[in-house]
Amino acid sequence: MSTFTTSDGTEIYYKDWGEGQPVVFSHGWPLNADAWDGQARLVAEHGFRAIAHDRRGHGRSGQPWQGNHMDRYADDLAELIETLNLDDAVLVGHSTGGGEVARYIGRHGTARVAKAVLLGAVPPLMLRTDDNPEGTPKEAFDGIRAAVAADRSQFYWELSESFYGFNRPGAAVSEGVRRAFWMWSMQAGLKGAYDCVAQFSETDFTEDLGRIDVPTLVAHGDDDQIVPIGASAHRTAQLVKDATLKVYPGAPHGLVGDFEKAFNDDLLNFLRG
Repeated sequence: MSTFTTSDGTEIYYKDWGEGQPVVFSHGWPLNADAWDGQARLVAEHGFRAIAHDRRGHGRSGQPWQGNHMDRYADDLAELIETLNLDDAVLVGHSTGGGEVARYIGRHGTARVAKAVLLGAVPPLMLRTDDNPEGTPKEAFDGIRAAVAADRSQFYWELSESFYGFNRPGAAVSEGVRRAFWMWSMQAGLKGAYDCVAQFSETDFTEDLGRIDVPTLVAHGDDDQIVPIGASAHRTAQLVKDATLKVYPGAPHGLVGDFEKAFNDDLLNFLRG
């Protein structure tokens, strides 16, 4: 098992497949690197080097009491990139991982970065404010925290339904996908998972997006029930200088079925382009 230790003493797990230009994947909440296995295998089979880590507090990485915040997540990503001495990297982030990618660039720049991909990503800001009226009310995130603290196992199982759009009429429900989501979520430590809710919901990435100066694919489903597209991808595509917006009609938040196949094609085309 591959790990490295960050400057604050936290062990971070990562997987490293294939050879070629590095593609670095950042996962969503409350999952881990395994959520990217399909894409990591895909790019590794097509001449790229796939790298995916478990965010601190999640999966097989350490579960420190401190440091469960977006700046530290971005610094952990920076230390992974530096430890592996990666250059010309493509950073790919889903959901909270998209915030991690944006904050990495905001804090560390693009000297080691060739491109970025933001899939179903939380930037620029999920929380509803006077300046962000399309955002989600804070009460919804308070509810998530309460549910995680009270019975996270049941909450994660129920969340898997809307995450993959399985609650929509006619959806092809996969119990296997739901079980995998639950398993990955339960590997996240309670403290890290709880703290991360504020990070993905209340962090304002507007300035970070303005610092992205590499080609960026902004991909999002227009039936995303977790990160609604109006307050996220549409605004992000306006804020990033060299952004290409790809909207998947009827697609949910999670990678599943035809949406996953369409994204995989777009990802490979973007990497090769």
